Amino acid sequence: MNMHKKLKGGFTLVELLVVIVIIAALAGLTAPMVMRQRSRADQTEALNNARQVGLALLEFDTEYGRFPDNNTLTQVQERTQSPLAVGGGNNSNDHFRQLIAAGIVNSESIFYAKTAYTQQPDNVFTTPDRALEAGEVGFGYIMNGERAQSASGNPGRPVLCAPLAFTGGSVSSDTFDIEQYNERAVVLKLDLSAQSINILRETGEARLDGNNLLTPGANTVWGTNITPRISTPEPN
Repeated sequence: MNMHKKLKGGFTLVELLVVIVIIAALAGLTAPMVMRQRSRADQTEALNNARQVGLALLEFDTEYGRFPDNNTLTQVQERTQSPLAVGGGNNSNDHFRQLIAAGIVNSESIFYAKTAYTQQPDNVFTTPDRALEAGEVGFGYIMNGERAQSASGNPGRPVLCAPLAFTGGSVSSDTFDIEQYNERAVVLKLDLSAQSINILRETGEARLDGNNLLTPGANTVWGTNITPRISTPEPN
């Protein structure tokens, strides 16, 4: 067979193969760049949404004395008579649902962060079974043991974080997904500053000011009287 035989478009078979190889090589070079851009966009969306949740938490703190937890649940129910303030507060979906029940938030979209366990919220929340359903919350909620933090705490303490690692159908309460945001984790602090911090590839732990995000101690933002714990989202 003559490899130099002209094809209908005027190219030889060899020339066509060269073009295909060049296109494949360019695709291989640009694919990582596209993925990094997509990751940056996801990270930026998470940072922006975290700030919106932070504003809602501050307003809730003004009305109820601290951020939502199981102890504020009864107060929300009594004040609003909302059917949405239900559940035992076992995950961040339950706690954040109080922000909707209290009338502080009127959209589910701000609770979204791109992770391996989330989908875009449908913004249907008129009944308890539809408000912040499984997979509609991307943020871990950092508490002091079983109690919520309050706005009066150290302003450098994180209150929201993402993206948590997802393995075996469960969301981790202490390690992060290194792939989602290019080895970065998104955190929101009590002073409403949102930032991305490093994740150690070897362990999946997020680092804040040189320490593990959840490590208390005299030389950390937590001090010695706080027991930081992440209330994880309910996965899709």
